[in-house]
Amino acid sequence: MFNIIEKEITWRKYQGLPEGFEAIKRCKPLVAVGAEGPLGGQTLMADYYHGIDGLGNVHHTHPHHSSPRETWVHLFDAPPAETLLSSTAIQHTNIDPTTPTPLFKPSHRHSYQEILRILDTNPPDTITLIAIGPLTNFALAASESPQTFMKAKNVLVMGGTIAEPGNITPVGEFNCIADANAAARVYALTSPTPASTMPPDPTLPPYPSKAQLGSKRLQLTMFPLDITSSHVLRRDQVEAKTKPLIEKKSPLAEWVHAFLDATFKKSESLYHGQAGLGGGASYMCLHDIVCIWYALTSESQEEDWTVKKHEDIRVETQGQWTRGMCVVDRREMKMLDVDVEGQGEGEGEVKGDAGGWLQRGKGNRVDRCVGTPGDELLAPLLLDRVFG
Repeated sequence: MFNIIEKEITWRKYQGLPEGFEAIKRCKPLVAVGAEGPLGGQTLMADYYHGIDGLGNVHHTHPHHSSPRETWVHLFDAPPAETLLSSTAIQHTNIDPTTPTPLFKPSHRHSYQEILRILDTNPPDTITLIAIGPLTNFALAASESPQTFMKAKNVLVMGGTIAEPGNITPVGEFNCIADANAAARVYALTSPTPASTMPPDPTLPPYPSKAQLGSKRLQLTMFPLDITSSHVLRRDQVEAKTKPLIEKKSPLAEWVHAFLDATFKKSESLYHGQAGLGGGASYMCLHDIVCIWYALTSESQEEDWTVKKHEDIRVETQGQWTRGMCVVDRREMKMLDVDVEGQGEGEGEVKGDAGGWLQRGKGNRVDRCVGTPGDELLAPLLLDRVFG
């Protein structure tokens, strides 16, 4: 992606067009390598849909737009051990200032370590974390230092489904089922008593007690399929935007059109025309983009997002057919008048309330995005943001 943006900037300059990408020039993104696999269970792949490179196999179909492996493969290697004299030295050597990549900074640290470093070196409640994939790296960071992780202003999570069918199993959405243990552990930090809603994991340390965590709760906003599936990008919208630019030899337009065309073809083969949301045209759902759009616009006076506050949402980690399911208590029962906020671990249990679902102040407190300013606005906005 960074390689193609560099090419696009050069092309725009040659065409006498505004170069764009001002934000990425002012503040280079830090890129860190994440976990190799989920906390528990088998790795779930989506290459049947997205291709082995995650981009419709564009690296094979358009190799001239792919960055040669030798130009980046060693950028993330840690420096030799003898050059690291102390933990302070590690802090100053995790970024290679001589890297030839002009648009990003490669990190020599693991992703979860960078997450903790950023949270620890910034004031509390100033950093928003966004997950548009499985929550493995977030769960590792939270396990390493829950107190540091909970300094985040908000954690935005694209994943799960509440009332809509899943896209991997009847009740499981990909990001959630791909590492259900990680999702359950991160969601648990929204509870005053995380251990009461978190599955045991012998490979990770237990979370601190309620007394150790104090009054701080993780602020987490969830973007399930219920809201993201209604936002779509149609083939005709992409072609109308990219074809005129492809004729002018825009590298970005050619690259984007290539991998999106592969996605549309896969959708057509799976869903046979996709009538309905796409108006008869092939389309793809903008699941991840809705989450990013919220981060960009939720504090704007012009945008009217609807968020359902403090839902007790827990992730199933053991079920044969329900692993990765987001479980919500739908029983028509009032909260039992038991406030466990001031009580110790294990106290305040109510007979017949397995799991503490009905006790006020004990379950998870997840904010769930349930409404957006408009389904038709996002796709044109996205294309304009990308191509100007």
